Amino acid sequence: MSSTDTYYARNAQQFIADTLQVDMQALYAPFLAALPANAQILDAGCGSGRDALAFQQLGHSVSAFDACPQMAEHASQLLGQAVPVRCFTEVHEVERYDGIWACASLLHVAENRLPDAFARLWRALKPGGVLYCSFKRGQSERLHHERHFTDADEARLAAWVQPLPGLTRTQYWSSADQRPGRSEQWLNALLHKAPSKLVTGGEAHPFLPHLCAAIHQAHQVDMAVAFIKTTGLRLLLPDLLESLQRNESALPPAQVRILTSDYLDVTDPEALRLLMLLAEQGAQVRVYQSSGSSFHLKAYLFAGQDWGRAFIGSSNISRQALQQGLEWNYRIDYPGDDGYLEAQRRFDELFAHPRCAELSDAWIDAYEKRRIPPTQAFEPGSTESEPPPTPSKIQREALQALSATRTEGYLRGLVVLATGLGKTWLAAFDVKQMGARRVLFVAHREEILNQAAATFARIQPSARIGFYRGQQRDYQVDILCASVQTLGKAEHLQRFKPQHFDYLVVDEFHHASAPTYRSLLQHFAPAFLLGLTATPDRTDNADILALCDDNLVYQSDLFCGVTERLLVPFHYYGIFDDDVDYQAIPWRNGRFDPELLGNKLATLGRARHALSTWRLHAQQRTLAFCVSTRHADFMADYFRKQGVRAAAVYADSPLSRGEALQRLSAGQLQVLFSVDLFNEGVDLPSIDTVMMLRPTESKILFLQQLGRGLRKADGKDRLVVLDFVANHQSFLHKPMALMNRSMNHRQLAEFARKAEQGQLDLPEGCFVNYDLQFIDFLKSLDSDSVQSDYRSLREVLGRRPSLTEFYRSGASLQDMRRQHGHWFALVASEESELPEVGRQLIAKHGDFLRELETTAMTKSYKMVLLEAFQELDGWREAIRMEQLAERSWQVLQRRRPLLGDLPEDYQGARQMPADWLSYWKRNPIAAWTGGRYFSSEEGLFIGNLVIAEPAIAPLSEMVQELVDYRLTSYATRLKPADDNVLPLPNRPQQVELAYFPSLKIACGHFRSSRADYEEYRSLGSHYGNLDPSRHFLARASGNSMNGGKQPIRDGDYLLLEVVGSDSAGKITGETVAIERQDESGDNQYLLRKVLKDANGQYRLRANNPDYADIQVTDELREQLRTFARLKAVIDPLEMQVGQRFKREDIPPLFGVEFNPGSWNSGHVVIDERNAHVLLVTLNKQGKAEDLRYRDHWIDEQHFHWQTQNQTAPDNKRGKEIIHHAALGIDLHLFVRDNKLENGKAAPFRYYGKVNYQSHSGSKPMSVVFAVQP
Repeated sequence: MSSTDTYYARNAQQFIADTLQVDMQALYAPFLAALPANAQILDAGCGSGRDALAFQQLGHSVSAFDACPQMAEHASQLLGQAVPVRCFTEVHEVERYDGIWACASLLHVAENRLPDAFARLWRALKPGGVLYCSFKRGQSERLHHERHFTDADEARLAAWVQPLPGLTRTQYWSSADQRPGRSEQWLNALLHKAPSKLVTGGEAHPFLPHLCAAIHQAHQVDMAVAFIKTTGLRLLLPDLLESLQRNESALPPAQVRILTSDYLDVTDPEALRLLMLLAEQGAQVRVYQSSGSSFHLKAYLFAGQDWGRAFIGSSNISRQALQQGLEWNYRIDYPGDDGYLEAQRRFDELFAHPRCAELSDAWIDAYEKRRIPPTQAFEPGSTESEPPPTPSKIQREALQALSATRTEGYLRGLVVLATGLGKTWLAAFDVKQMGARRVLFVAHREEILNQAAATFARIQPSARIGFYRGQQRDYQVDILCASVQTLGKAEHLQRFKPQHFDYLVVDEFHHASAPTYRSLLQHFAPAFLLGLTATPDRTDNADILALCDDNLVYQSDLFCGVTERLLVPFHYYGIFDDDVDYQAIPWRNGRFDPELLGNKLATLGRARHALSTWRLHAQQRTLAFCVSTRHADFMADYFRKQGVRAAAVYADSPLSRGEALQRLSAGQLQVLFSVDLFNEGVDLPSIDTVMMLRPTESKILFLQQLGRGLRKADGKDRLVVLDFVANHQSFLHKPMALMNRSMNHRQLAEFARKAEQGQLDLPEGCFVNYDLQFIDFLKSLDSDSVQSDYRSLREVLGRRPSLTEFYRSGASLQDMRRQHGHWFALVASEESELPEVGRQLIAKHGDFLRELETTAMTKSYKMVLLEAFQELDGWREAIRMEQLAERSWQVLQRRRPLLGDLPEDYQGARQMPADWLSYWKRNPIAAWTGGRYFSSEEGLFIGNLVIAEPAIAPLSEMVQELVDYRLTSYATRLKPADDNVLPLPNRPQQVELAYFPSLKIACGHFRSSRADYEEYRSLGSHYGNLDPSRHFLARASGNSMNGGKQPIRDGDYLLLEVVGSDSAGKITGETVAIERQDESGDNQYLLRKVLKDANGQYRLRANNPDYADIQVTDELREQLRTFARLKAVIDPLEMQVGQRFKREDIPPLFGVEFNPGSWNSGHVVIDERNAHVLLVTLNKQGKAEDLRYRDHWIDEQHFHWQTQNQTAPDNKRGKEIIHHAALGIDLHLFVRDNKLENGKAAPFRYYGKVNYQSHSGSKPMSVVFAVQP
């Protein structure tokens, strides 16, 4: 026994006590980062077993030994496994361990024996493995306290390990002794063993990561394979495209040459079409025409500036060969093996062989015609194929809606689909459904265009697909994928006729209001235009919907995807980011200063916070989004130092995207820190945790990042989202995006209160939790000012909101106009950076802008004319009436919902009617030219405003913004409250009337003869001939009229008719609405009956006898203005027809409280109101098949209902149903389609009162009702 062994035997307990609790995390990190998941680790000289235990607890398989029996015994007890006593000379294993840990152990070996000790450990290490060792820093061999020490520096250690075969890299670093009172400096080293030259394949050693890594690093990529299957090519396509599209800042674009063959017709034609996409990017692709001879090459060659690498073996390009199959491929590295140079020469010769034809669409067409695919596999993967793509349930619904919208005559439509539900796939399916021959797909990012091209190739394999971007100019193709930045320029648009494309797809349509998009949309006139977006709410859709002719074809949000089980449920944690002071970072135009933001985010304190949060909540595979490459590298380095297998990946990172995903999927990585690469366009189903370590500038970006983890995968039951939020306006859009609705500050505060109480309405299986600090921040936003609403919306959007967006957000336009006069006056007061030309226009033409914003509209015609006027450039020169009428007709055809305004004989016309010009002159032209701002002369329509040339474009934008708002608000009046599959019966001659919450608000509007109201209600023909320009609805306030035979109670709905102030003689005996200015200058608004005494004196009388009559003296007459007469008091329930209510919200409609015992049934009797309430679910899930559909609509006016089992015609309840009219009982019908909606109890829609028609049967009875008109 050596003196060192004797020392440790005698002092084992003290040594264990001194070292067992020392923090070694910083040393573990680089070692563990180099290991695969579930690695085999040898702790060589394990001492107390401290390090072996740490590795074991991380899930690795650990073996250990020590030369000291006492140490080995302690380690054995600590690990719960045998720890043998042995020394380095007894290590005989061969290629068994992924990692060997020799911490402070080799330093006790004599220097002359160290080469043998290293050799033995090295032999035990697997190819590709790592060996960690540490020495006290120095240059001597010495004896200290009976122990032998061999000290080392970099030079001495390098000399000892230099003979080790396959040593590819040595990492050195220094560290200080972590034990208290110790000051020694240590040299640490990590020795990397070359991976095996033979890649053996299978799930443990797949070939794919080797290819991805080589593509990522190479300047030259050459591949020669016997066949290419689509399944395999898709695995390589992202890295190949990335290598072709590199910018010069890191590596130059790669030169890519691919050679395959038609040998035995194994190569997929679809794969060849995908290779044409690579050829579009500059790759050279050729096909060896075998003509019956064999072609069995499987060679992959890569070259950098001063290196080369080849893989030659058995793998063709198929999924099985690259990921799963046992395939041998031998690696040749140059310099070191000149065989690489020979392989390169032979490839060059073969690529130039006369039998090698350049791949083209024509060659593929001919190949498809003569190809006879093999029925039996002659090599692994030779017969594998992808199942034909089929639309999902949501996509099928959207396709049906798109087909229907074209049948209705629409030329444009918008579809909103959440990230992960397949927007691009939907477009490709619909192109095929419509049979479009020429397709234009427009987007603003390269990745989207590449993804779209691949998707269309999948749906239409025989289509010719090209690109229009950068320097690429493909014209003669079936499907053109174009960059809006390129094609949107006038000189490029002019190369295409407006009707050149049958079908136009605009992805990320939320960008479509930008000038480049608008010019493109105005130029092309396809048979159909489809706008696609994932934007989650109507506020974001507000402006862009006008560009799709106000035609929202289909919408399915994140919650729908989860409910339909197309996406996994999510557990969302809003983590308060108290390590960063976001208020101190400059914030301009909706963005933080990127450099300062990156500096603030890459700190140790924040990294510690992120790590602790991740350890508390994360699952197996995490994708983390960072703000910069520096941030990603910093976070990955910190996580690795804490023992987490982590890596950073971005455009120029050492790790390729494909290799990173493969390692993450295989469990070799736990966390991937990314910058931009994975925001969209990449399928990442295995991701089960998303960590958002950066602010996102928009809802779209937030949803794209969230969507990376929502896709389903085997064994994945939920997504965990760790989102770092703070008390800054940049984070306000996140709750809105998550909950699929816009919110102003008041609504955000209400959301926070619901979140705090756990009352958020979420799909089944979903969970949302915000840290209390963020909840408090949201609650502090509570405010009801117009300025607050405006600023909150601007903060969310990152720009000035439009009036439509402000309207859609729920802000009060009445308050806005009362305080500022009109919209652009508010804009001018809030926007300090508003261009001076815009500010001058608002000051000079404010009256005109207010006129457009508030002019009365009983039809849409005024705004349609203005849109046509602007499209014809009317501010520059007068327009002929014929042109204006024709363009107006075209605008109406685009905006299909407005066609209902036309006379019935015009509505179905495909061509402009012969008398259209005269009709148009009588309507909006006469209305506009009768005012100050437009005139007509000699057949011309003239804008009277004098506008300088530089101000024309800004004015046009302002006018269009107002037109879009007026048409949006007008169209809202024409639509039902909510989409629902239940039919809402046609109620005869329903009329939309303006609705005001009070007489005061109503009076304010009609005083100025404006029609800038925001709400409407419908009334039927039984109230007489109603005119929307004269009749309106308002709520009564107070109890002065609560009395007599026809009491008017506080809150009752009133139908009123506008009258002039000189109508007193015409309204004697009627109840009127009066405005009275009292002595303080404040106005009062009264309902009173007008009476006339015998002496001709007028009195105003209240129905409530507690209120005295008001004598109308001459002095008082000057203070009174009669502005409306009462036509009827409306039953409040009638105003709710068509609205939807939760079960617990229905009882208050009848003045009673919700009692679950009675209201959870389908038939509720309210005796005090003489009312029966029928609560019907049409599709009764869980019931027997023959019971599910007993309740149903017969037609739009008649409903078939089955009573409860105990109801019979001769018992009390049955009689009350049959004879309800005679008994004075009202029957109220509430219906819903399904029991659940988005995983929650579905609301009921109120259809109003129904009348008994007939019945059959008993216990239960089958009853037919007619819906009251």
